Amino acid sequence: MLFNSLQFCAFFVIVTSLYFLLPWQQRWKMLLVASCVFYMAFVPAYIVVLFTTILIDYWMGIKIAASEGKTRRAYLFISIIATCLVLFVFKYFNFVAITVRQLQGLLGGAASFPLVNLILPIGLSFHTFQSLSYVIEVYRGKQQPERNLGIYSLYVMFYPQLVAGPIERPQNLLHQFREDHGFDLENFSQGLRLVAWGFFQKMVIADRAAEYVNGVYRHWSSFSGLTLIIASLLFSVQVYADFSGYSTIAIGCARIMGFRLMRNFNHPYFSCSFSEFWKRWHISLSTWFRDYVYIPLGGNRVGLSRHYLNLLITFTISGLWHGANWTFVVWGAYNGILLILESTLAPLTSRLGNSLLVTAVRRMVTLCLICIGWVFFRAPHLSDAFAILRRMAGARLLARSDWFEATMAFSVSNTSFAVGTITVVLILLFFMVEWMEENGLSAFPDWLRSFQCQHPWGQEAFTTIALFQAIMMFGVLRASAFIYFQF
Repeated sequence: MLFNSLQFCAFFVIVTSLYFLLPWQQRWKMLLVASCVFYMAFVPAYIVVLFTTILIDYWMGIKIAASEGKTRRAYLFISIIATCLVLFVFKYFNFVAITVRQLQGLLGGAASFPLVNLILPIGLSFHTFQSLSYVIEVYRGKQQPERNLGIYSLYVMFYPQLVAGPIERPQNLLHQFREDHGFDLENFSQGLRLVAWGFFQKMVIADRAAEYVNGVYRHWSSFSGLTLIIASLLFSVQVYADFSGYSTIAIGCARIMGFRLMRNFNHPYFSCSFSEFWKRWHISLSTWFRDYVYIPLGGNRVGLSRHYLNLLITFTISGLWHGANWTFVVWGAYNGILLILESTLAPLTSRLGNSLLVTAVRRMVTLCLICIGWVFFRAPHLSDAFAILRRMAGARLLARSDWFEATMAFSVSNTSFAVGTITVVLILLFFMVEWMEENGLSAFPDWLRSFQCQHPWGQEAFTTIALFQAIMMFGVLRASAFIYFQF
């Protein structure tokens, strides 16, 4: 069930209405049923896979809390191995099998390693990591085991963030299912505005950019380096607006019902360094890898070479988490190398100071190198990614014919030059709003801010109406899947 569909809109209205009509003690049960319906709308059979991981980690959490010493550690390992095994079978088995087959071919043997015909359950990587965070926190003594299987199931399955996060920690979310969240006008207005902003990001910014990106990347060998540069820049916009849009809708839907989910993005493209970027981008996943992979490996509390190795391992695993393809592995390793280089050059770059010019240059360099990495993320194969980068490196930036081709590429996916122009203007306005938020500025006139002092919901209502009008005027109204659904 896609967020950007009429089916979900009806689902959300019904579920939210029932939530506030029911006694608060019964609400979690209704939300669990609704979350099952939501998940089964994709591929019904795969709810069995989801409940398998839920049962494993629920039982292991209780066992871990009741045990000590080596037994306690053994239960943790059983939980991690069993849960990751489910993820491996569905997501990575064929990746390993194909790699082994390729090695067999290189060595002159027959490609005999078997393949399995399985569809990846939607959002498997997300709810696997949320489930793992629970058992690890129980093992560390920071979370008491949840004895109510239904409440724990809802923690893993809570429909707003089930498919693509944010990846919540049990300390933040579990207790909220036992609390009485009465209808609150401020929560409703803020949540609805977040939902509208998320839909705007997805349907107006991401989906408009996707029409150009998909048309160019589908036949990338037919286009010049300049067109590929523009398509790659637009993909950088698309992947951000698409994923941030999903997270914002999820946070908004939860907020309307009184639940507080963690912020997942914080204007990442205004970062002045790669380390800052990863503190602002997909925050729930970045902090997950920091707490459960990077720090247990030793973090930065070890020698310099080991510290760099820890960074490289963490980001390579993060890349593999995104997809069972060498493009994602290289993308993750590439970002790890950028962080290593940044750390190595820190004594030199720190002497440059923090003037306005230096800050602007740092932001530009960070953004450009991050965008280069997105080529690996978007390209279907590793060979394609390197070929695209080579063609981009040889781009003729002053060639009139290449600019004409890049402009006409707006017509590749049945869009027009006028729509392309509007898309670019909307993207600029989108980042202008983000820049104003980044710097604590308000886009609203004094009279509206004065009105808000008397009516706290006033600015929220004005913004929500304006966003929905913009979606109806400029958005791609057909439902399309979010990029991170594939993970």
